[in-house]
Amino acid sequence: MERAGAGLDGPSRVTRVSLPSVVVSARLRLPLWTAEDVAAIRAGRRRQGWHPDYPRRDDADAATLWREGDCWAPRHIVRGVTALGSIGFYGPPEPAADGVAEAEVGYGLVAEAQGYGFATEALQCLLAHTDALGVRVRASVAPENRASLRVLAKSGFTELRGGNEDGELVMARPLPA
Repeated sequence: MERAGAGLDGPSRVTRVSLPSVVVSARLRLPLWTAEDVAAIRAGRRRQGWHPDYPRRDDADAATLWREGDCWAPRHIVRGVTALGSIGFYGPPEPAADGVAEAEVGYGLVAEAQGYGFATEALQCLLAHTDALGVRVRASVAPENRASLRVLAKSGFTELRGGNEDGELVMARPLPA
């Protein structure tokens, strides 16, 4: 793997950096979606091992961003043998205005799985990998989504960049020194 900070390849390209196909934390596994998973999500079908409320509407939206073999694509958030939600990036890192490689993350859980720290754990697990690659991460969140704001705060998203066209707050997490 190459560090993205050293990987600027001209003004608009970042050298390929990759994440593992399955990322593991203390309680969770974060496997990339497969083509079969995406087909089921797009068709509104559940697969074996998925929570009854998964996929959510946001997962169907994320399925439009999926590309075969893209390690920055959506992943399941799996506790034990059950997929409870998803987490992933809106695409591979690109250079920000300051030249640092940056990617935007999104995540969500079924209602029954909220409040147990799973979103925080999943995000922090992915951040450990992006930090090692020199990739800064940003997130957009509705100002009234207090649970997601707590997840971001616990995960070190301290830079408030203002709002986006959807009225969401845009926050970034500085790379560790």
